[in-house]
Amino acid sequence: MSEMNEGERIIKINIEEQMKSAYIDYSMSVIVSRALPDVRDGFKPVHRRVLYGMFDLGILSNRSYKKSARIVGEVLGKYHPHGDSSVYFTMVRMAQTWSLRYPLVDGQGNFGSVDGDSPAAMRYTEARMAKIAEATLADLDKNTVDFQPNFDESLTEPTVLPTRIPQLLINGSSGIAVGMATNMPPHNLTDSINAIAAYIDDPEISIDELVEIIKAPDFPTGGIIYGYQGVKDAYETGRGRIVVRAKAHIENEGGREKIVVTEIPYLVNRAEMIQKTADLVNEKKIEGISNVNDESGRDGMRVVYDLKRDAMSNVVLNKLYKYTQLQNSFSVNSIALVNGRPEMLNLKDIIKHFVNHRHEVVVRRTEYELDQAQKRAHILEGLIIASDNIDEVIAIIRGSSTPDEARGKLIERFELSELQARAIVEMRLRQLTGLEQDKLRKEFNEIMEQIEYYKKVLADVDLRMEIIKEELEEIKEKFGDERRTELIPNAEEFNPEDFYADEDMVITISHMGYIKRTPLSEFRTQGRGGVGAKAGTTRDEDFLQHIFIASMHNTLLLFTESGKCYWLKVYEIPEGTRTSRGRAMQNILNISSEDNVLTYIRVKTLADEEFINNNYILLATKKGVIKKTKLEAYSRPRQNGVNAISIREGDELLEARLTNGESEIMLAGRSGKAIRFPESKVRAMGRTASGVRGITLASENDEVIGMVCVQNGHEDILVISENGYGKRSKIDDYRVTNRGGKGVKTINITPKTGDLITIKSVSDDNDLMIITEHGLTIRLAVNTISMLGRATQGVRLINLKEEDSIASVARVVNEAKEEIGDEEIEGGDENSESPDEPNENNDN
Repeated sequence: MSEMNEGERIIKINIEEQMKSAYIDYSMSVIVSRALPDVRDGFKPVHRRVLYGMFDLGILSNRSYKKSARIVGEVLGKYHPHGDSSVYFTMVRMAQTWSLRYPLVDGQGNFGSVDGDSPAAMRYTEARMAKIAEATLADLDKNTVDFQPNFDESLTEPTVLPTRIPQLLINGSSGIAVGMATNMPPHNLTDSINAIAAYIDDPEISIDELVEIIKAPDFPTGGIIYGYQGVKDAYETGRGRIVVRAKAHIENEGGREKIVVTEIPYLVNRAEMIQKTADLVNEKKIEGISNVNDESGRDGMRVVYDLKRDAMSNVVLNKLYKYTQLQNSFSVNSIALVNGRPEMLNLKDIIKHFVNHRHEVVVRRTEYELDQAQKRAHILEGLIIASDNIDEVIAIIRGSSTPDEARGKLIERFELSELQARAIVEMRLRQLTGLEQDKLRKEFNEIMEQIEYYKKVLADVDLRMEIIKEELEEIKEKFGDERRTELIPNAEEFNPEDFYADEDMVITISHMGYIKRTPLSEFRTQGRGGVGAKAGTTRDEDFLQHIFIASMHNTLLLFTESGKCYWLKVYEIPEGTRTSRGRAMQNILNISSEDNVLTYIRVKTLADEEFINNNYILLATKKGVIKKTKLEAYSRPRQNGVNAISIREGDELLEARLTNGESEIMLAGRSGKAIRFPESKVRAMGRTASGVRGITLASENDEVIGMVCVQNGHEDILVISENGYGKRSKIDDYRVTNRGGKGVKTINITPKTGDLITIKSVSDDNDLMIITEHGLTIRLAVNTISMLGRATQGVRLINLKEEDSIASVARVVNEAKEEIGDEEIEGGDENSESPDEPNENNDN
């Protein structure tokens, strides 16, 4: 170690302590003098300096523009010794109509765009103050705020601006400090001023009452605030998440629909949003869009999403809201500096601090004006004395050899002050005219009145509050405008049902899970009696499995193999012609690719309390578990579906039925045993429960192949085995037993018949569609199948080739003639197992 010079001392310090104190100093400096706005004028130091620099240069709204580089140089050299880009980009942002609700800078040239384009360099652009910015600097020269030395102490700058506009409310603010951040939304000026006036009238006003006036943030880019809870939280606590949606409408052109977006959420980069949407379409995350175009121009924003022919516009729009920035959230975090310390603020706090600031400005301004008026009155008093004794005054001045001597003599003769004597000596001759003397007296009287008024203001707080209100009203008259952001306070109010008339539709679902709706009128105008099975063309290996009538506002509950339930409104089903194939359900629901839709239930409404509390969803699984849950548990749709039953390992859901609680249930196993018991033996349980035993299976390999719910007792029971044997029996052949038993023989299983494959309730006007493992489909009329006793093996229904067997059987309703009423809403048809067909959308 080199020797120490004389007088030097080395002090050892703990590095940890040093780091701590250095970091705290740094973070405090960032918090206080860089990243957070002052609650009084709503500015961070850089904004304040840009405006003050422009004010200094005299670039007001009614003067000519000056080069941005000139302004940046001024601000940089005098007040803000940081990067020139930080100053320039601050100024640019203050000029952007899509960044600030009320821009404070009036820019000329390229100041960037909503697509995120950079502004031109500062040597090319020009700027001046916007008219509203002058309101932030009004009265600055009247000692209304404290000044502090600038960085090199050669000049002074204001510590805060005496702003007349509630800048923090109307333009918001955002900044990231150290250990804290702020994000405050902009508001409408008219609403903000009305709320401030209400607070001035009643300082005890509640936040709820203020919210009635100010309603919600108002973004420069418009859009729709969707749902109100986040707004309420932000106003009450200072934190909240506000969901903002783009404004979109549907246009129809040549039979094709397109979604047109005219306003996007705040702070969203339009070009990026379009690019991301295109990527999602390419990745098949969003289906139904053929093209995205940006047609924005002079008339405003217009982003067009062209839809494919079979796409549902509202389904696509909801997907866009979900996956792209057409729906965005603004997380409010209201932190601002109060007396130099960061504080979390609610709506009332922000208003209170602004009013307190304005009050202080009014007091200081009045004191300054009173002082100036008293000084002027004092001089006028002297001038009036002089003009009353003008001859004597002239004689004294003429008789003096120097101005100082003249002043001394005047002071002595008329008992004047130094200031008054100086004013008299410097008086011009023209002030001796009669007219000018009258003017002096008039000015003196006016000033005395002003002094009276200023004293009154300083003595009366209510009068000061009135002044604040009047000045705000003036601002409102000058700069107030309409709200741009719409508000849908209750997100549920945005009801898509309003877009569709409640007409009857024919719904067809094919065996492979293709679904469509066709207006019933389309069939009736053809003059056909019913909806035949010819009402659709499908692939060779596909056929129409379910065909029924439902109205546009009905809901389908769709259950999948994994035990999930999804909701589908009839109007969300793609519309097709009588001959079109429809859309794969996988493309309409948010369903995983491994999962298949197994069965569906049609419900008139989920809003009728009595209906949903007196009807049940009955579920059966392959391992013989049965479960009953009130329909009420399924009355709150979720986009991603809900778990309808907790499926045990190695089990899967088989059937779902809507019942009234009084039907009889039959379950049958592969072993040929069936059980019949009253539904009342199954108690109702919660949606996530796993159910109770419905049938005890004969062996490890046995499994349930079907469930029948009999509500009126008129239908027959049909059973078919995998080698093509089958029969019909009366329901009364099966005795009623307790739930959970082994059941009775429903068909005599022998190696010749093979295992039982299906059990159905059928009537004479049904057809059966039988699919074999080799992919052959055979259609069979039910009334051609013999009625036989319960324990027989049945008759051969179809001749199968060697090594072929039946894979599944579906019941097809010949005519969609059942009426839809609350009491007769029946579930869809079902099939037990799906054949291996060469199609990925094999939703059974």
